[in-house]
Amino acid sequence: MIYKRKSRLTSRQQTKLIEHFVAGTTARAASEIIGIQANTSISFYMRLRFLIASKLPSFELSGEVEADESYFGGVRKGKRGRGSGGKVAVFGLLKRGGKVYTAIIPDSKTTTLFPIICEKVEPDSIVYTDTFRSYNALDINPSCV
Repeated sequence: MIYKRKSRLTSRQQTKLIEHFVAGTTARAASEIIGIQANTSISFYMRLRFLIASKLPSFELSGEVEADESYFGGVRKGKRGRGSGGKVAVFGLLKRGGKVYTAIIPDSKTTTLFPIICEKVEPDSIVYTDTFRSYNALDINPSCV
């Protein structure tokens, strides 16, 4: 398989990168083995991951579903928890005893979370959340859940 986008990598280098990707070699190690820049292999790996994710079938969660948001990142001085600088907000939906859906979100406001819940959770499902104010819209407007 040749990567269709314009690339300065030769078809042999692309094939080798794909082989290393499948084998589980890190991008940096693959770049040293093949003899290309580390950032090039990292970028190629990211494009492969995006391509694979775009081809995965979509699924909806039903029954009992848990919803929560979390913040990931290194230890920072100053404010902790919501609103702290340098942290990445991730929203997750878990079907009890089943699949998980996660998404990186810009903020944890109702206008961000509610459309994701409406898209991924089937109607008449039970959604369990914490007491965070962004989930209050589920009580007021349960039309999509």
